[in-house]
Amino acid sequence: MSDTPSSVQLGLPGRKPVISREDIIAAALKLLGPTRSVSTLSLREVAREAGIAPNSFYRHFRDLDELAVALIDLAGESLRQIIGEARQRATSKHSVVQGCADAFMDQLRADDRLLHILLREGTVGSAAFKHAAERQLSFFEDELRLDLIRLAKMKNSGLHEPALTAKAITRLVFAMGATALNLPEDKHAELTEQIVVMVRMIIAGTQALAASKTKNPA
Repeated sequence: MSDTPSSVQLGLPGRKPVISREDIIAAALKLLGPTRSVSTLSLREVAREAGIAPNSFYRHFRDLDELAVALIDLAGESLRQIIGEARQRATSKHSVVQGCADAFMDQLRADDRLLHILLREGTVGSAAFKHAAERQLSFFEDELRLDLIRLAKMKNSGLHEPALTAKAITRLVFAMGATALNLPEDKHAELTEQIVVMVRMIIAGTQALAASKTKNPA
């Protein structure tokens, strides 16, 4: 038996002897960018970036679709945490809207590849990608619905169709976010203000409808 140390023992470049699911996800993220979609990745490309043999990929993911879904899920979890923290810091209706819009656009400007995935794959990805993005949007909507109900009770302001209101706001913000991907950064402030105004219009509308229902019950 040879006593010559292996390339791994010497710390030389080469394939890693052990790799985790997170390593593969990190490798895929490195390959993505503002103009690079998950759907354009190849298995060999991801394996090469991760430093593994292509066959080792299948120990963690069934195929590239499963990897893409994992990336979308991770993107949703990450953004929900950021937006949730922004909502908790805010103390009024206006600051909630402004704070969440600012947090969303800050992530976009930070070149958050996870956010780019979530915004892009829901419109251009495969059926599996779109389903995963839709599932994440439904999580956002449900969390926002609960927050809207809480704020309405605090302010005694009324709220018409909380679930539909949350859906309208969520779909608006994500559609505007997808638009922002193709805009120069100096246009982001204007877009953020537009988002804030439109969300406030939705909230004002749902409050007016609630008040109308109270005055004129069916």
